[in-house]
Amino acid sequence: MPISLAKGQRVSLEKETGKSYEKIIMGLGWDARPQAKKGLFGFLSSGGDKEIDLDASVGLFDAQGMLMDQVWFRQLRSLDGAVEHTGDNLTGKGEGDDEQIIVALSRIPAKVHAMVFIVSSYSNDTFDTINNAFCRMVDASNGQEILRYQLSSHGSHTAMLMMSLYRKENGWSVRAVGEPAQGRTIADLADRMRQFI
Repeated sequence: MPISLAKGQRVSLEKETGKSYEKIIMGLGWDARPQAKKGLFGFLSSGGDKEIDLDASVGLFDAQGMLMDQVWFRQLRSLDGAVEHTGDNLTGKGEGDDEQIIVALSRIPAKVHAMVFIVSSYSNDTFDTINNAFCRMVDASNGQEILRYQLSSHGSHTAMLMMSLYRKENGWSVRAVGEPAQGRTIADLADRMRQFI
């Protein structure tokens, strides 16, 4: 049974699951909110779904808060190859994960203290237009879901700091962040991300 996270909650992966992970997948999913439109005689009718292009990204930080590397739709692989984005979903349509970032935990350089995962709208759509947003962590070795964090925050923000994955003495720990932000890319959001390493 996957761990269901609440905002601000922290968990040690090894301690909570009794397992050490070589490689994990961070998955992001969302749906566009149905758009209402005026139909015949001015009555509201269903206008179908707007396509929403959200982007999953991750910043890799050292213990002093320096952004050492980043993975997003314009750089699909970290410089050392340990983190890989599977590609940009432009619509959010379909079931399951809309975007995924694969992290080989065993290959993350020791100088990387934390990874902060975000979702942002490059087209500046706000979270008022989004339903059912979530992020989840999956064990890449068997496809089993480890944990899930439901992002229910509607609002006029264009980005959300989802989750941080950081080193502790006994391995990797996770923090459910869930903080709204304004920005289109990691470059816009790096200062805010530093608060959660």
